[in-house]
Amino acid sequence: MKELIIKHLNTLKKTPKTLLLTYIIIYFAWGMGMNRFGAEMEIARFTYWWQVITCYIFYMVPISILLREYRFFEQYAYGLVAMGILEFLGYWLQTSYAYPDNSLDKIFNPQNFSLGMALFFALYFPAGNWLVSKVHTIIFLQKNE
Repeated sequence: MKELIIKHLNTLKKTPKTLLLTYIIIYFAWGMGMNRFGAEMEIARFTYWWQVITCYIFYMVPISILLREYRFFEQYAYGLVAMGILEFLGYWLQTSYAYPDNSLDKIFNPQNFSLGMALFFALYFPAGNWLVSKVHTIIFLQKNE
């Protein structure tokens, strides 16, 4: 277990700074946008705006980096575990707020809300890795050719 943790920490440490910066900018913008969308549509939101930093940058970016070499469905499966934990803790600790009788509750019922959110947000890992890879290549790697 110790070796696995060291391996993952080394992977994060060896991530090129330009790639890490690309992840941070994209995930921060994505998180702010989704938090705003969730609030405007009265589905769900963070209790405090700065939770975008803790969730998207400090939690999701490192997981995305660790998963980026995996295939789509592996990223999704591992991402589902990560997001399931995050969604559970967010609503349990009341750091996330689900609007009562929101549109997703009406479609799927309130008992399935967190599960639906985890299933949706697990797509962030393969989608985010794809987007970051494309943007990073366009901005940083094509200049070096």
